[in-house]
Amino acid sequence: MAASLGPLVGAIDQGTSSTRFLVFNAGTAELLSHHQVELKQEFPKEGWVEQDPKEILDSVHECVERTCEKMKELNIDIANIRGENKPSEKDTFCFVLKPLESPIREKQQWFGTRQLENLFIMLLSKTGLPLSTYFSAVKLRWLLDNVEEIKKAVEDGRAVFGTIDSWLIWSLTGGINGGIHCTDVTNASRTMLFNIHSLEWDPELCKFFEIPMEILPNIRSSSEIYGVMKICPSRESGALTGVPISGCLGDQHAALVGQMCFQDGQAKNTYGTGCFLLCNTGQKCVFSEHGLLTTLAYKMGKDKPAFYALEGSVAIAGAVVRWLRDNLGIANSSLEVEQLAAEVGTSYGCYFVPAFSGLYAPYWEPSARGIICGLTQFTNKNHIAFAALEAVCFQTREILDAMNKDCGIPLSQLQVDGGMTSNKILMQLQSDILCIPVVKPSMAETTALGAAMAAGAAEGVEVWSLNPEDLTAVTWERFEPQINPEESEYRYARWKKAVMKSMGWEASDSTDGDSSIFSSLPFSVFVMSSMLMLIGAKYLSGE
Repeated sequence: MAASLGPLVGAIDQGTSSTRFLVFNAGTAELLSHHQVELKQEFPKEGWVEQDPKEILDSVHECVERTCEKMKELNIDIANIRGENKPSEKDTFCFVLKPLESPIREKQQWFGTRQLENLFIMLLSKTGLPLSTYFSAVKLRWLLDNVEEIKKAVEDGRAVFGTIDSWLIWSLTGGINGGIHCTDVTNASRTMLFNIHSLEWDPELCKFFEIPMEILPNIRSSSEIYGVMKICPSRESGALTGVPISGCLGDQHAALVGQMCFQDGQAKNTYGTGCFLLCNTGQKCVFSEHGLLTTLAYKMGKDKPAFYALEGSVAIAGAVVRWLRDNLGIANSSLEVEQLAAEVGTSYGCYFVPAFSGLYAPYWEPSARGIICGLTQFTNKNHIAFAALEAVCFQTREILDAMNKDCGIPLSQLQVDGGMTSNKILMQLQSDILCIPVVKPSMAETTALGAAMAAGAAEGVEVWSLNPEDLTAVTWERFEPQINPEESEYRYARWKKAVMKSMGWEASDSTDGDSSIFSSLPFSVFVMSSMLMLIGAKYLSGE
């Protein structure tokens, strides 16, 4: 078997709930082996999340080692691995406190804000983002205002900041022994400190948020060699020591690459805990007039051009299925939810808006809360299960409509990926509600695949051509609309009516933080899906 394989590329897929390491056959996209480790999350109170950064790093090492062991059992030579990439949760960030021996686990509260027109204009024009605690800068400012240890460490020059990918790259390239402190353009673009035109940290934004630029990581392209894997001192083995780390992408950006959306106008939607729809807009920045974000799609090399994308985010997708299972107890598994919906094939006029912590794109409305409306004495758990799946599709339709308006050219088909795409009822519903085909790849691991493609294409590695025709291991399943457009529009209009009724449930007039630069802003408690970590480590050499 080993003799028939070409060069191999590994991908570390770092998510909120788990870490995975996957190895692909370069070019064909055949997944050869992988290992996954679940991660713990603690929720001490509403709006607060704690996670152990050392656990995340340890899980990376464990996944790499276990995958390499599995490959040896399959008689696959791990010496063929030429590069690694790291797709990461792009809205997660961390501090590294230089002189400390162990991580600090810190709690953080997130707040929704009302718009300040001047700031919004500056942020949108420079970053493509609205002022929101979903992104790093506001959380970082809150820490500097409220956590004395962090504030003093920054003032003393003992702390640096980065997204979670930068923590992993630094750690895996040596940590205290010459580790590289860097991030790529896609992860940097989600901090509200990065200028998407100059592709650099923006002095004006850093000055406004009062964040020293020297604590930020170096910005690199998404596909280049950042450094090589070093032996982990706390572990006896270092199976991939010397292998170059040659790529870095935010999770949704990696999925865009893995779906091979390299052409202007191609789009993909990832169905996970939430939904994330990205549309490639080519080398031009398209600013949304309909509630979407403008972001970097990828930059495949130091001297390669940057490509941009429009992004729409749905907060609750797979999470609504878990809510039906864990909170209401109407099903014991996600598969059972699908079966309940399949038994009735309709919501019977029931509409579910899962705005559990507000609405994301295109509304960005923190005051909304979840509602189920249109209930009758005939409504049962099957109809509610169907309405929950429909809600995922309606939310995607809202984002796609906004994207079509911003781009000017309606999408002819939607490429999909993520765990929920195994639900055939959902995929057919999505096609019916969008009135366009939905196309699903046989390769379920598109995020990791995109990361591997970027790593394999890096200068100095160059084992992946990024030519879609080379991906012989990938086939496609197609779902065509099965209802007429008039019925689709009727159901969509009823959904929009339900959305309007979900808004305004929570007031937005409390305040927080009298010492903060945001002390003049009215804040409301708003639980966001991104997470925060504070990380301590020894001296960060040379950074």
